[in-house]
Amino acid sequence: MQVRTLGVFLAVLFAALVSTAQLGAQSVPVTLVRAGRLLDPRTGNVIAPAAVLIEGDKIKQVGSASQMGVPAGAKIIDLGNATLLPGLIDSHTHLLMDDIVSQPEAERARHLNGGYVPAQLLAIVESPSKRVLIGAQRAREDLESGITTVRNLGHSGIDGDTELRDAINAGRLPGPRILACGRKLETHGETYIQNLNPALADAILQQEFLLFDGADSAREAVRKNVFHNVDVIKVTVEENLSVPELAAAIEEAHRNHLKVAAHAADKTSIQTAIDAGADSIEHGNDITGEQLKQMRDKGMFFDFTPTSYGGFFARVSNAVLAESLELRSVRWGSDERTRQWYSNLAQQVLKGAPFPDQSKVSEDQLYNSLIQRVLKSGVKFSAGSDMDWYYPGKTNGQTSVSRFPTLHEGGMPSLDVIRAITTNAAEMLGWQDRVGAIEPGKFADIVAVFGDPIADITEIERVRFVMKGGQIVRNDFSSH
Repeated sequence: MQVRTLGVFLAVLFAALVSTAQLGAQSVPVTLVRAGRLLDPRTGNVIAPAAVLIEGDKIKQVGSASQMGVPAGAKIIDLGNATLLPGLIDSHTHLLMDDIVSQPEAERARHLNGGYVPAQLLAIVESPSKRVLIGAQRAREDLESGITTVRNLGHSGIDGDTELRDAINAGRLPGPRILACGRKLETHGETYIQNLNPALADAILQQEFLLFDGADSAREAVRKNVFHNVDVIKVTVEENLSVPELAAAIEEAHRNHLKVAAHAADKTSIQTAIDAGADSIEHGNDITGEQLKQMRDKGMFFDFTPTSYGGFFARVSNAVLAESLELRSVRWGSDERTRQWYSNLAQQVLKGAPFPDQSKVSEDQLYNSLIQRVLKSGVKFSAGSDMDWYYPGKTNGQTSVSRFPTLHEGGMPSLDVIRAITTNAAEMLGWQDRVGAIEPGKFADIVAVFGDPIADITEIERVRFVMKGGQIVRNDFSSH
């Protein structure tokens, strides 16, 4: 009798477990997104018309809308003739640094204390609570503009970006997926700020930077960031940083399964970063052809940061302050002459012409040549906005996204621009199995634009639909 009762009990229990499992499976939301086109950045192929089947927060199936059936109970999102793209990736940004406002000429002359002062110094001495709230706003604005993943590379206080990341991941705040770096590593003498009050200098700088001297100190700096559970290590590389010091930091980071992004702009610093084995070179403005070859052979990434390109600072400054006619002329230059000069230079560089003398050409002209040399070298590349500037009338996301089409102005094909902020960027971050493409198994991070971004790359500045992890963030198509 007891055996029979036990058998009945086990049968009922088994049925209950099966029923619970079935209910759990049925509770996973299923969504079908339809659109006129879907662009695969990796191959350049277009599916038209397209459909994406989503289960929960992941993509289950991608294909032709005419061949894909609609699962029972699925929510259908019809975006008409829109073009679907993977969620955009900003691989170099500063979410917790309050927007820098251009300073009047007299203010810059009287109080210059480093490249970003006083804005940089004001950011450091702000309340950490205020900074993280600013970061939350900027993160939301990025997401609304189609940026579903960012790599935050410093200027966030001690743990601002890791805490913001965790709050977003926990669903407390809207924002993109964040790879956080914590504090930037620097040697003494490399900081962006100089001539601080000696009694306060160390305390101020320690809020923003991990300063080190020597290989052992570099390893310890990495460990301090590891304690705060960072996703990536950022090192500022200047001429006084030695290869052994940087190599020690990189070795410690790799031992903790973290990639290292090296801020390096001049030739000497770039060579140090290459020799030490950094995973990516940020900025890299003065890179040589030989250095690009070394990067290609080592599989290193070149991360474009076209922040100032295309007259950006001139527009920002002109919008927020009055300038002398002389300075305004210097800032604006002649865009038309620049474009004409580039059209000739691009062809010359592609045919093997040497890099031009920097003293004889404008910043835009230099950047045009840089784009062409990187493309020609075959090195892997991505792009980040490096955004921390105030642009009146634009959100942080709108300003950030506006920087990417300037790569096309410099001669980069539209498809390569899109790759730089999707598939390429995902690989550089080590997240190619999660984001960067609309493929089965990846997060359902999807954006849509009305037109064809290959024909008009500025379409990425007009994202009308944003989905992150299967959840709709924005859908302007629904109002039409």
